[in-house]
Formats: sequence, structure tokens, C-alpha cells
Amino acid sequence: MARGHQKELARARNEKTGAGGKPTTQKGTAAAGLTFQCPVCKAQMGDPKTYKQHFESKHPKSELPPELKDA
Repeated sequence: MARGHQKELARARNEKTGAGGKPTTQKGTAAAGLTFQCPVCKAQMGDPKTYKQHFESKHPKSELPPELKDA
């Protein structure tokens, strides 16, 4: 029965520190880092360099989006 007592102590400690709320997942963390979205194919990229490379290789006939023209 010692495990039940340890579980209650851990639960109380997590509630006090705020760690008992939302579990973090790799998928959610990765999605938060994807900030650029291609207007043509809706692919998501994390940085402007990758976004520009994607756009130039996948959509060469399309005009560059305004956020890539100055980059």
C-alpha cells in the first residue's frame, strides 16, 4: 500500500508546481514550431530559408509570396 501514498504525494506536488495540467507531446511541440505555410500546397515549414527552398523547387512557375521577396 506504500505506492498509493507515494501516488498521492506526487499528485499533490504536481498540482502545486503546475506540472499536472497539460501533457506535452512531440507532435504538439513540433506543430508549434511550424510558422510558415505554403499558399500553394499548404505545407508547413519552420524557417524562412527552408520555406524559400521549398517554394523555388516545388512551385517554380508561381510568383514568390511577399514574405519571401525580401528574404
